[in-house]
Amino acid sequence: MDGFRSNDNKQGVERHSRTEMGSLGEKTILEFEDESLVSPVSLTRKNFSIEGSIHSSSLGGGSQKLSCSNMKNRVFGSIKIVVFSAKINLLMPFGPLAIIVSTLSGHHGWVFLLSLLGIIPLAERLGYATEQLACYTGATVGGLLNATFGNATELIISIYALRRGMIRVVQQSLLGSILSNMLLVLGCAFFAGGIVVSKREQVFSKAAATVNSGLLLMAVMGLLFPAVLRSTHTELHSGKSELALSRFSSGIMLVAYAAYLVFQLKSDKNLYLPVDEVDNEGSSDDEEAPEISMWESIVWLSILTIWISVLSEYLVNAIEGASVAMNIPVAFISVILLPIVGNAAEHAGAIMFAMKDKLDISLGVAIGSSTQISMFGIPFCVVIGWIMGCPMDLNFQLFETATLFITVIVVAFMLQDGTSNYLKGLMLILCYLIVAASFFVHIDPASVGDKTRKPGV
Repeated sequence: MDGFRSNDNKQGVERHSRTEMGSLGEKTILEFEDESLVSPVSLTRKNFSIEGSIHSSSLGGGSQKLSCSNMKNRVFGSIKIVVFSAKINLLMPFGPLAIIVSTLSGHHGWVFLLSLLGIIPLAERLGYATEQLACYTGATVGGLLNATFGNATELIISIYALRRGMIRVVQQSLLGSILSNMLLVLGCAFFAGGIVVSKREQVFSKAAATVNSGLLLMAVMGLLFPAVLRSTHTELHSGKSELALSRFSSGIMLVAYAAYLVFQLKSDKNLYLPVDEVDNEGSSDDEEAPEISMWESIVWLSILTIWISVLSEYLVNAIEGASVAMNIPVAFISVILLPIVGNAAEHAGAIMFAMKDKLDISLGVAIGSSTQISMFGIPFCVVIGWIMGCPMDLNFQLFETATLFITVIVVAFMLQDGTSNYLKGLMLILCYLIVAASFFVHIDPASVGDKTRKPGV
């Protein structure tokens, strides 16, 4: 019995020792694997010490090839997203076609129409690239970027028109941009949002709307006094006082716009928060991720701006010939047709945001763009004309100034309660139709005088 016990004890000790050895072996293997995971360089040194230099050289060549292929893939992917993702880009070939028609035939009517159609997708893509860049800059700066680059088309067209001395085209296109944003773009946003969100009224920040309405009324004041001064023939120095007053008022308006930017960006940021984010600031994380990188957005903004500049020159050169060929007043082309093209991006963006019940963004796009044109775009063109030696002033004539004044009053009344519905949107759209019909039958006597002041023509 004792022998059997001793044998059993020996066998138990042997089994225990085997178990310990096995666990020690497994532990060693696991430690070795962990070490290889933590420090792969040491494992590489052990296994590939003889061929280290050859391996490193081949790895460097492979990484270069990989980086080149990645760069090509990113470029092609960016082109695919920006150029081929939107159906409106089917209009892009009309731009080169306008240049070809202008070179071969010089038919102003066709060049104008083709340039107009070619600029539409470029303006929309410019707005898209701006939205992508705004994803990296924040909401407030992004709103300013959207307004700035959204108005880039109108400013580019205005600068080319100033170079040709077409002062009335510049004035009327900028005026038309304000009217289009305040009546057509905002009206369509209110109407579409009211149809989609039909069970309740949509709300927006009354404080931001009030500030913008005040700035627009200040712009009306800046345009009203030169027009009244000319129409009442009460200038101290005929032809000079009006221009001097316009340049002084433009400087004041630029200072006011700079103060507005400081106020918007630093002094009172909470004023421009959407109404549903005032109580829980920073809680909304449902923003869409950008589709292209920040540098890709900057590159596309540069490319699109240059291409719009090229087409704008052909467009401006063909305006007067198109007016004669199509029997359409220059005032109607400048106030109605050109701004609709330039505001294509704002129009689409404001409607989409309103349908998503983000009415504060729609209001920022439409009213913010009007504020920027009236307080920055118009005074900026006066200063640029001053530098060019072109007598650009703030005398928009009584008819245009009265139209702007009544439009600002109507829109201010629509925004005073901080709510919107489809009826308000429909009223704004119908007001825009009345304005369009008025300019269709309007003869601008000042445009004849501008033709005699064109430099080099």
